Amino acid sequence: MLENIKIPPFKTQGIKTKLVPLIKANTAFNDNCTWIEPFMGSGVVGLNIAPKNAVFADINPHIINFYNQLKDKSITANHVRSFLIEQGELLLAKGEEHYYYVRDRFNKTHDPIDFLFLNRSCFNGMIRFNKKNGFNVPFCRKPNRFAKAYITKIVNQVSYFEQIIERNNWVFLCQSFESTILMAENNSFIYCDPPYVGRHVDYFDSWDEKSEYELRKCLVQSRANFMVSSWSHNDYRANPYMDTVWGDCTKITKEHFYFVGASESNRNSVVEALLTNYTQPNVITNENNCYEQLQIAMA
Repeated sequence: MLENIKIPPFKTQGIKTKLVPLIKANTAFNDNCTWIEPFMGSGVVGLNIAPKNAVFADINPHIINFYNQLKDKSITANHVRSFLIEQGELLLAKGEEHYYYVRDRFNKTHDPIDFLFLNRSCFNGMIRFNKKNGFNVPFCRKPNRFAKAYITKIVNQVSYFEQIIERNNWVFLCQSFESTILMAENNSFIYCDPPYVGRHVDYFDSWDEKSEYELRKCLVQSRANFMVSSWSHNDYRANPYMDTVWGDCTKITKEHFYFVGASESNRNSVVEALLTNYTQPNVITNENNCYEQLQIAMA
């Protein structure tokens, strides 16, 4: 089934590529709904759901800028091909010197196509920023990173995204999850893949207990159907928010292995959880729904 999954041009920590079939099979979504994604990240889930109407948002402006420029044709797949061929040759000739030159250039100009280059040539495909919002991931130490086949792979990924944006009504916004969830209407479906507490965190996606509770509050008050991707447990510890924040939601779990991350501890298997305020197929849920439980807790 995974061979039919469309892959976006950006790598991100916690990308849900292998979980797309499970997510897709359990969404309460149809063509009359507006798909709302407050934590776009790579966009892999929405790309494969392929809704006619969608709002994709993230507080990382660089991914949003890239897709907006793809939408208005400031960036095209052909443009990406030419750019990566040129920059790949310079990387091969100069090695890490050129990588750090592009990184410095990006941190001054914020050109989204430079961001794509960095994302595909940095260490472990990470996205990480310092306190000054400067991209600070080191070089992957592979000067021949942009071989012809690799460039073609990336260009095909950009091309597919380009085509699907052109066919559908997709909006890309750089804003908070609170503002994005407020856009939900009765016919909206909200899919959230927030940063995981205690896992990959940088200065664009820092996350804590307060954020987890605020997300729940916003989702419940929206009255829309929602799904939240989270983690249930791994070999070392359990996610305490499964019970304290999301305990009354329907849950389906699946073991998953992450390959992207700075440390080995973030590349072990983890049991993922999909949390919803509706009943998923073949899953038993509590009688009280999320909205009722939240109103009791807030009383």
